[in-house]
Formats: sequence, structure tokens, C-alpha cells
Amino acid sequence: MSVTDENDLHHVIIVGGGAGGLELATKLGDSLGKKKKARITLIDATRTHVWKPLLHEIAAGSMDPDRHELEYLAQAHWHHFKFRLGRMDGLDRSTREVFLAPVYDEDGNEIIARRSFKYDTLIIAVGSTTNDFGIKGAREYSMALDTQEQAQKFHRYLHNALLRAQTQPEPLKPGQLEVAIVGAGATGVELAAELHNTTRELAAYGLDKIDADRDVKISLIEASDRILPALPPKLSYAVDVELRKLRVNVFTGERVTEVSPKGITTHSGRTIPAELVVWAAGIKAPDFLKDIDGLETNRINQLVVNQNLQTTRDENIFAFGDCAACPWLGHDTTVPPRAQAAHQQSSLLVKTVKARVAGKSQLPEFHYHDYGSLVNLGKYSTVGSLMGAVAGGSMYIQGLFARVMYRSLYKMHLMALHGIFAVIVHTIGRIISRRTEPHVKLH
Repeated sequence: MSVTDENDLHHVIIVGGGAGGLELATKLGDSLGKKKKARITLIDATRTHVWKPLLHEIAAGSMDPDRHELEYLAQAHWHHFKFRLGRMDGLDRSTREVFLAPVYDEDGNEIIARRSFKYDTLIIAVGSTTNDFGIKGAREYSMALDTQEQAQKFHRYLHNALLRAQTQPEPLKPGQLEVAIVGAGATGVELAAELHNTTRELAAYGLDKIDADRDVKISLIEASDRILPALPPKLSYAVDVELRKLRVNVFTGERVTEVSPKGITTHSGRTIPAELVVWAAGIKAPDFLKDIDGLETNRINQLVVNQNLQTTRDENIFAFGDCAACPWLGHDTTVPPRAQAAHQQSSLLVKTVKARVAGKSQLPEFHYHDYGSLVNLGKYSTVGSLMGAVAGGSMYIQGLFARVMYRSLYKMHLMALHGIFAVIVHTIGRIISRRTEPHVKLH
């Protein structure tokens, strides 16, 4: 097919290469792109993809991102879509164009100039960022775990703090090896458990001046009256018990009012010393989406969409995942920002795009099915609830079965990207190589 003919094809642009966006681009590339029925383009601000639910493991050091990241250019080549590097910062609905900010290298030199791309169907899946709610000092003195780069930065800070404590002649200062995690949702809880394990693993590799049980302290601070407030109380209680067994300091009903270089202060006047503060409380969609070219957004910048996942003011623009406020039928809230929701929405949009390319006006509607929640506490425990197990109720699970279920979520994501055979080979390879390498990242 000539370049001219290819440019005449229906052009689908997907902005955001997270779990949902990359799965969607892969499936559309393998179907419409391979058969030359449409052009599929994925745009992302980074060159590689790591499944976001794994970022806490990268931050703690229990996972080496180099072994799990996926190159967008390679995935595009293998699955018949195009990848374009850049960060979306504008939109013109009248000309159907998305605008990308310039791309710079580490020294500030421009690599790619500002540019734009025309679309027939635009799908926005840019995910979410941490919401610090404007708390004093939160932006300056705490770290988020929204991206692989942020997770790796935290791990470097943690490792350097341990090395400093090992080599300094003076005693430890208050808060020097203490980590405060603000927000006891899934990310905060899982990070607390991983840190308990990896700090002890790191200390065991020659850091003999550090007694992890005595010197390393982890605090989890939650404004609600229980941890994991979005999940069933039984699940919250079980996880709370496990964390306290690990000597994680759990503070509930405490709202953070200030973050400083020395730690955090809560509304009750409590001061928690910590040189490392992770902010994992609340989310919002990226700021550039706020009322972008007249599209309807809510108070946390999410694009408001209808049951078809179309934005309310433009039938050619769709949004899904954390950046979209989608109705949840039968509930007074929108679909929760979870990986399973993005996966379900991605599967629906494959059908939607095929219908649009075929010229059909009737589009499928999205109905979210909550299959439950799983919380992984590393090697210590995994707990969760499976929805719809018995007569529409829920079933509580724990231990090995729950851990297998948790790991299977990641394997399902990999299968959507690579196919089952590649995942089997990759899994076998990891089992073999895992025996010859440390179980924690040492740099």
C-alpha cells in the first residue's frame, strides 16, 4: 500500500501507554493495523512501559525494572502500530489534532520539536497522578510513585540513606532511617510491606552497623478511620493485623497538615519524624486535561464520559482508565480507578473502534464488573476478596491462593501484550535466573 493510500485510512490515536492504552494499541494493531483497515498510533511521554501496580516493588528494590520494562518501539514493530514519543499538552477539536510538547534530553537539548497529529478517533488514556491536595510542603519534601522514574529515584534515596548510616561516625539522627507513607490505599500498604522486607535484605548485604529491626522504622498514615478505606472492612482488618506484625506503625484518623525535611505533622498535632516521605494519598488526572478545548472535566481533571466511553462533548474523542469519569450503573459513584477497570474498558474499546471503522453508528456500552480486590504484602501474605463467588456475594481469600491470584493479574497483562507462549517462556526464564541473582536491587 502506498503512503498516500495509508494516509487515507481511519487514523486512531491512543494517548497514554499504560496498561489499558498499550493493551488497546496492541489488540487494534494485531487486527485493524495488520489488515490495513486503519492506522493505529500510540503516543507516550516515555520510551518504555512498566505495569503501574509494580511500581511499589521497584521503589522498595524487590524488582529490577530493567527485567520487566517493555520498549514501546519494539512492541509497535511487532504488533503493527506506530509509536510516537511525546507528551500531549494541547488539543484542537475543530481540526482534530493533538499537540505534543517538545522532547528534550538530560542536558536540556531539544530532540524532537513541537508537533501535532491529526486523528479520526482519539482515545485518551493518560492515567492519573498523585493528588497532594495543596498540603504545605508535600510537593517539596515528599515523593510520589506515579512513574518508573519516581520509583527508581525513591529506591536510590533509600539505598543512599542506608549507606550513609553505615559509614557515618556519629549516631543516627531522629528520622534518619524512617519512612513515612501518607495514604493507606493499596499502594501505601503494599509499599510498607515491601520496604519491611527489602530494608532487611539490604542491611544483610554487608551493612553490619545497621540493625533493621531497631533502626529502620516505617509509618503508614491514613486520614480515614481504617486502612484500605475503599475495600471491605474485613479485608482492611486482616491487612492491618499483618502490618502490625511487621512492626509497621499504623496511624488512622490522622490527616497530614504539613510535610517538612524532618517529617510530617498531622491535624491532631502529632509529629512523625522521617527523612523519606512517600505521598500516596489521592489521585487526580493530569492538569493539562482540565477543560481541554472545551471538553467536560470534573474537579480532579478527569474527562467526563458516557456509557460508550465517549467524552460528553465530542463523539470522536474517548477516554478510559484513571483519567476518565465513567458512570457505574447501579452506584452513586463513577467506575473506580483500578487496573481491572482499565482492562475491561480496553476490551470494550477494541469493539468500539472496529465498529467506527466499519461505519456503524451503534456503539457498545460499558458495564463495569467488580471481580474483587487483592492486596499483596510481599513474602508475608496476600489477602483479598473475590466478588460474585456465591450468589452475587463475596469470598474472602488469603495465603497462597490469594498470592497466585495476585500474580496472575500481571501474567494476564503480559499475555494481552505478548501471547501465552511468550509469557510461559519468560516465566521459566525468570525462575531459572532468579536463583543466581540477589532478591533485592543493590544499587
